[in-house]
Order: sequence, then C-alpha cells, then structure tokens
Amino acid sequence: MKFHKTHTLKEIADIIQCEYIGDERFPVHGMNEIHVVTRGDIVFVDHPKYYDKALQSAATIVLINKKVDCPDGKALLISDDPFRDFNKLTRHFRPFQSSNVAVSESAVIGEGTIIQPNCFIGNNVVIGKDCLIHANVSIYDNTIIGDNVIIHSGSVLGADAFYYKKRSEGFDQLLSGGRVVIENNVGIGALCTIDKGVTGDTTIGEGTKIDNQVHVGHDTVIGKKCLIASQTGIAGCVIIEDEVTLWGQVGTTSGITIGEKAVILGQTGVTKSVEGGKTYFGTPIEESREKLKQLANLKKIPEILNKLNKNEG
Repeated sequence: MKFHKTHTLKEIADIIQCEYIGDERFPVHGMNEIHVVTRGDIVFVDHPKYYDKALQSAATIVLINKKVDCPDGKALLISDDPFRDFNKLTRHFRPFQSSNVAVSESAVIGEGTIIQPNCFIGNNVVIGKDCLIHANVSIYDNTIIGDNVIIHSGSVLGADAFYYKKRSEGFDQLLSGGRVVIENNVGIGALCTIDKGVTGDTTIGEGTKIDNQVHVGHDTVIGKKCLIASQTGIAGCVIIEDEVTLWGQVGTTSGITIGEKAVILGQTGVTKSVEGGKTYFGTPIEESREKLKQLANLKKIPEILNKLNKNEG
C-alpha cells in the first residue's frame, strides 16, 4: 500500500507514538508485507526468528519490537507491539468508509457495463467497459475490475484477509488495506469469494475463468488464462502462473507457486510448490502418473499377503 504522499519517519512515529532510529526526515512511501515490500516501505516484525529477514528485506523502514543495529540506509520504528501499530497505520491511511447507498458516488463504471439489482459497489471501485455484474454481488472498496468481466450472483470481492495473531484474550486480526484487481475478460462464477490483500493486491489475470464456489485468499496472484473449477480453495500469498488448470476441490497451502501450464487433478492438496507443464494428483501432491502407480500397487497388497500366508502354510 503506497501513501498518497511521502511522509517522514517522525510523522509515522508520531502516529503510532513510538521511538525511532534514523533521520527524522527519512522518507516513507508506504507499508507492505515482507513478500511485496519495496524501497520506502514499512515492514513489521515481532519475532526474533524473522528479525534478519525483515532487516535485510527491500523495506527501508522496519517496525520492530527490539532495539537492534540499524542497517545502513534504513530506519527503525521501535514498538512494544508492532502488530498493533501496523494496524494503527492501516486505520490511519486506509480507514473504513461506511456507505448508505448501493452504488458509491465515487465508483467509476465503464460504458456498456450492466449492474443487476441488489449489488453493492463500494467506495473508489473502478469497473471497466462491457462488464456484467449479476444480482447480489458485493464489490468492496478500492476494487479494480477491467473490461468484459462477468461476475455471477452472490460473489464477494474484497473481504478481509484471514490473518490473525493469537493473544491471551483471543485472536487479533491484521487489518486489510489492500485491493482486489480483476483484469480484462475474466469470468467469476456464483458464490465465489476473493479476499483483498493485506497491503498489496489480490490479482486475477486476464482471461482466467473461475467456476462457482471458489475461494481465493489474500495477496494471491493468479496468472492469465487459468481455469479453476468448483469448490477449490486457494490460500493467501499463492502464485499461480499462466494457463494453470485446477480441477474441483483442489486445496492449497499458503506461499507456494504453481508453475505455468500445470494441471492439478481434483481433490489434490497442493502442499508445496510444483513445476509447470506437468499433471499432479493426491495429498501430499505428486506427479499424477507416479501417484496412480502407487495406488495401483496398494490394491495388490491383499493379494500379496494371501500368497505369503499360503506359502507359510
């Protein structure tokens, strides 16, 4: 998430009321999760296991819960609770805006686009030309939709990320300030849910077609001309490259990559990153030919045991 203007380190420290290390005029351009940070971004870290990763990342401002040596060319924000203060910054720079109308006055809707009854179109939404948004679709604030997109009834674009920190009193949600971006010629079936990024974009690439009842987690990037069948669940921060096919009831773990033109057969659990151009099946995932050979061999076990018992007799 990039800010509308450049802020100083001191201005950010004042918002969250924390100590800082570095030049008070040090420039701050935005805030992001570690997998999408660039120069000028704030990243937060609250566990020693990840200190080095955050300090050596592309981010130049690190919100951290311990005084450490500050790397050259960077600045630190010292907080007793970086998770809490990252949320404070999200509330400050991307506050929730309530709405009392079905289609926000700040929404931009392209020529030839049809919005069916009972849809909700949030603040700062942009929808391109010649789209068809069927009844009862909810499109949350800041969503971007290209041209010739079809979204079927009951789908929700832009709900919060499923991202929580366990506290003694329960679970504390990391607030979502990102967006959903749908490129041209995408088709989205009925009752799909596409979560917005925590700070970045959840993106569906041009020409991709999504069946009914599919879930796409926060900050996931789906490439061009993919096919995703019904009841598939894609976790957060997944990269699905171009022309991938996911058949029904596929599930993925977070933070993995599915290579270009891979085919994932139905009910597969994608437990790790996989190369493109191959067909996969099973949980844990393996190339389909190998997995099917294993299943065929398993069927032979009773026959083998019977032969062994007869030989022993």
